[in-house]
Amino acid sequence: MSRVAKKTINLPKGVELKAAADGVSVKGPKGTLSIHALPGVSLKIDGDAVNIELAEGADDKFGGTARALLANMVKGVSEGYERKLELVGVGYRASMAGKALNLSLGFSHPVVFEAPAGITLETPTQTEILIKGADKQAVGQVAAKIRAFRAPEPYKGKGVRYAGEKITLKEAKKA
Repeated sequence: MSRVAKKTINLPKGVELKAAADGVSVKGPKGTLSIHALPGVSLKIDGDAVNIELAEGADDKFGGTARALLANMVKGVSEGYERKLELVGVGYRASMAGKALNLSLGFSHPVVFEAPAGITLETPTQTEILIKGADKQAVGQVAAKIRAFRAPEPYKGKGVRYAGEKITLKEAKKA
C-alpha cells in the first residue's frame, strides 16, 4: 500500500462520514460532498479516525487516490477552499450583480459569469475575485474558467491571474 494511503484521516468536530456500498458521503458545516466507491478500497472507521484498507489483490494506485479525495472532502466540509484571482491591466474590473460576476476585460462587451451551485464569488476590490466552496475540484475549475476569459499575456502581463502567480515576460521586439 502507498505511503499516502497509510495515513490516518482525522474527522474534526461536526463532520460525519457515511460509507455505503456505492460510495462515501461526508457532511459538515460547509455542506455535503460524496464520491463513488473505488474498486478494492474499503474504509475502517474508528470514532474520529478513518483508515483506508485495500482488498487482497487490489490495485495499490486506488488506495492513495481514495485517501487524498477523502481528506480533501473532510477539509472542504469543515474549513472550505478558497482561490483568489487578480485582474491586471488598465480598465480591467470585476463586480458582482446578484450571483453573477461582471468582468470588464478590454472586450467590446462585458463578460458575465454565473457561479455554479456550491460556489460563492466575492469581489473585495475591483481587481480581486475570491472563489469559495467546499469542493476543491469545483473551486479550482471555476478559477480556471474565469482565468481563461483573459489569460495573462506574455509581453505586458495583462489579464486575469491567480494570486501570487509569477508571469515570465518575453522581451519586446527590437527595432
